[in-house]
Amino acid sequence: MSSLCPFARATTSGGACPVKSDKNSAGLCPAKSDKNNGGVCPVTGKTNGTEQKETTDHAEEKSTDPRLVPAKCPFGYDSNTFKLGPLSCIICQALLYESSKCKPCSHKFCKGCISRFKDCPLCGADIEGVEPDAELQALVDRFIDGHARIKRSHATGDAEVSDGKNKVIYEDVSMERGAFLVQQAMRAFRARNIESAKSRLSMCADDIREELKSSEDNLDLCSQLGAVLGMLGDCCIIRSLGDAPSAITHYEESAEFLSKLPTKDLELVHTLSVSLNKIGDLRYYDGDLQSARSYYARSLDVRKNAVKEHSTVASQVIDLATSLAKVADVDRNLGNKSAAVEGFEEAIQCLEKLKLGSEEAALEQRRLSVLDFLRNQLADK
Repeated sequence: MSSLCPFARATTSGGACPVKSDKNSAGLCPAKSDKNNGGVCPVTGKTNGTEQKETTDHAEEKSTDPRLVPAKCPFGYDSNTFKLGPLSCIICQALLYESSKCKPCSHKFCKGCISRFKDCPLCGADIEGVEPDAELQALVDRFIDGHARIKRSHATGDAEVSDGKNKVIYEDVSMERGAFLVQQAMRAFRARNIESAKSRLSMCADDIREELKSSEDNLDLCSQLGAVLGMLGDCCIIRSLGDAPSAITHYEESAEFLSKLPTKDLELVHTLSVSLNKIGDLRYYDGDLQSARSYYARSLDVRKNAVKEHSTVASQVIDLATSLAKVADVDRNLGNKSAAVEGFEEAIQCLEKLKLGSEEAALEQRRLSVLDFLRNQLADK
């Protein structure tokens, strides 16, 4: 899974996340409960009072725009005072998913995380059993729907009009919903809590699909959805060590959206070619060599076009050589040895012509590694 957030570009170019959901516009604290009539936040344990007044005063000073409606916890806690710790799993460092309580110590973790332990990671007590904590999980889900809201940008002083009414622009209290969900998914993925990662990415993809219904030609949305679907494909492979059909579905949908985008963005080109190669890999391992070659060839075409426009970008040249090697390998297995030799030789020529400086040590190591592999392939012909 890529370590790059697909929402980073939207954030840096104006601070707006194009993913949005009208369900998140109420500004309600997910920790709010009818039982808390005394104004005590069940997560922070704090009461309202002066904190609420200070937060309200600060928000009023921060913006005088009458259309900027602060999205605050009703008890007065913003992202600086509402901490994620009580809602997070200490093992994966992400928000709890399928919250579970150890017996007898009662410490709480994600179900997928704690299932790998015989002793409690916090206190060391023997785990005699694990039971779900539906109340805590409901609180986590309310947090996602409430505090982890979408940031609506306010770039100009002109009122935005929709159906004759001004759009309400909500002040950011944490980070954009899409970026937040991807952040949580990546944490869970690194900790091998794949079900948690898949759940957060699915929520993110659903948000973007909903937005695309009214903005089908929005390139930023297509880019983000393509990246998120690629991550979902990665989750499907790891989750069951062979859920190829689901993974291929996600990768193909990812490629479909990314293919709509201009090829000038090298990051998108790389993501598209990787998705196509991953489909090819799955087809290859399944024994469908013709289908594998088809996807490898599509990836190769994408990378050839990228190198034509960016011939001095070393990473693109190395990617091109890798794609040439994949196609050549399939050709050899299909019995087309002459085409395979040509492919390997072309890839070697690309890498031998590539000259890298001392400041590009990582790329040079990768170049030498691929070059060594290619030469070994020719030696085995």
